[in-house]
Amino acid sequence: MKNFSLIGAAGYIAPRHMKAIKETNNTIIAALDTFDSVGVIDSFFPQTAFFTEFERFDRHISKLQFDKNISLDYVSICTPNYLHDAHIRFGLRQNADVICEKPLVLNPWNIDELKNMEKQTGKKVWNILQLRVHPSIIALKEKIENGPKDKVYDIDLTYLTSRGNWYYTSWKGDISKSGGIATNIGVHFFDMLSWIFGDLKQNVVHVNSHDRAAGYLEFNQARVRWFLSINAQTLPEEIIAKGQTTYRSITIEGEELEFSGGFKDLHTTSYQEIISGNGYGLESPRQAIEIVHHIRHTKAIGAKGDFHPFVKLPLLKHPFSK
Repeated sequence: MKNFSLIGAAGYIAPRHMKAIKETNNTIIAALDTFDSVGVIDSFFPQTAFFTEFERFDRHISKLQFDKNISLDYVSICTPNYLHDAHIRFGLRQNADVICEKPLVLNPWNIDELKNMEKQTGKKVWNILQLRVHPSIIALKEKIENGPKDKVYDIDLTYLTSRGNWYYTSWKGDISKSGGIATNIGVHFFDMLSWIFGDLKQNVVHVNSHDRAAGYLEFNQARVRWFLSINAQTLPEEIIAKGQTTYRSITIEGEELEFSGGFKDLHTTSYQEIISGNGYGLESPRQAIEIVHHIRHTKAIGAKGDFHPFVKLPLLKHPFSK
């Protein structure tokens, strides 16, 4: 049985990590979050020591190690995006491997610095890249690998996931903390595309605002028009008519890729792979991190060139603007 600590225990994604740790027959010996709405932990590890102050959390881990000879094997990180780098460093300093949610970090150079820390500590940093373990995505990768090596596929990627006004009050609405729409809700898709279709050749940004981002990516084997949004007003009418608030679509050469199901146990699968030493380390998400960093710092050109059809949707005011 491996000993875990969990940083960011009150977050939306934390229960999936708790479930994965439980289902891999391991335990959480300490958890941290500045917020105390963590009742869900009772469903998995009711005896876990929980802290809302980092100093007391750090002290507890130190006392376990030096007073009771109980050490951490892994530190799992589910905190806001801008804190990942700092919390990964903390985990490595505890002589533990680290498992971090997406995005691993906000900037490409953070990866290089963390690689140096890996060398110094002899420990590993692992990233949750759950689309890489999704059965439909694995099947697509195998199909592309077994297909013509010189074929370039035309792809449209659309992901619309409605968020209310709370989004803009939270850290997610602060681009310096979340990295913006493309980073926060798109980085997994960009990693998946990189994993399947190879090196990036071109990255054009058409729209980048508070509630949406869109652009064109060209890989060795794919031309991708993409559109991401958190605004419910961008949903297709047929989706709204069904009472749905999320729309996810990837078409490859005009054919829809069905991957709406199969998400239930992806974190557990990821943990199984990591614990067995077969997870995805620091280098794995590099191209995706480079893609979103470029999007964040590049001026959008509008509806020019090869753009996603949704780019022409009317732009909307920030809900807090006057």
